[in-house]
Amino acid sequence: MDHKDFTIGIVFLLQSTVGIVGNFSILYCYLIHYYNEQALKTTNLILTHMLTANSLIILSKGLLYIMKAFGMEWFINDFGCSFLLYIARLGRGMSIVTICFLSVFQAITISSGNSFWLVLKIKASKHIGLFTSLCWIHYMSVNMVFPVYIYTKGNSNNLTHRSGMKYCSTSGHDELASSLYTTFFVLPEILFSVIIVWSSTSMVVILYRHKQRVQLIRSTSVSSRISPESKATCRIMALVSTFIGFYALSSILQGCIALIYNPGWWLMNINAIVSMCFPTLGSFVMSCDSTVPKLCFA
Repeated sequence: MDHKDFTIGIVFLLQSTVGIVGNFSILYCYLIHYYNEQALKTTNLILTHMLTANSLIILSKGLLYIMKAFGMEWFINDFGCSFLLYIARLGRGMSIVTICFLSVFQAITISSGNSFWLVLKIKASKHIGLFTSLCWIHYMSVNMVFPVYIYTKGNSNNLTHRSGMKYCSTSGHDELASSLYTTFFVLPEILFSVIIVWSSTSMVVILYRHKQRVQLIRSTSVSSRISPESKATCRIMALVSTFIGFYALSSILQGCIALIYNPGWWLMNINAIVSMCFPTLGSFVMSCDSTVPKLCFA
């Protein structure tokens, strides 16, 4: 085995292990809290779905990258490739959707307390679980388009074991497949990313105005404390900023790979590592909030 492949394989193995431990630990805390209290806050419910989606990304992509780095391409067949790619796309789609739901709901929560935002917050709290479940069903159905399409076209041989991190990827897509991918995945991701940026910007503006009001009221120590909503919003903003940062970097690297005729070994592997950074680090950004330790030790 090449020394570089062995080193990058260790990196993928450590990254996957840390990500799985982090996501499953916090997910376990939320599930135990739900079992004891029979209820979860809306933000914690959304985070539970996000942790599940991130775990699917790490389990699928991490396994593919580790097998390639350690030279175990023979261990998985075409069906296994299709299945892991299906799980990775499902996890990616749901991760973006849950981050979008999270940022929008938090922006609604800390908005001005007029009747419109109050009613919208109540409705969102009641129906967010249904919306998230429908998104799972939608992405599970939509992601079946590509395996079925490849099977019906008789192009299953297009799942090739190519060099670099393009191992276990589909090739030879025709115009229809590219249009389907753009319609069902690229355009929704762009839309959700715009909504995430918009809601995050709104939260920044609201928090800034809140800070300005607090500075004018210094008569008591209680008045100058940060509200629970502001603390939660800071946590969500840190999570969203982490997501946007790694997602943007991954998109840039992916664009470079698409434009370069023969992308180098380093570019392929750096893109693979970056694509798994948010699913791995997202749980640790969440654990910085005091709510998670309280749930774990309740």
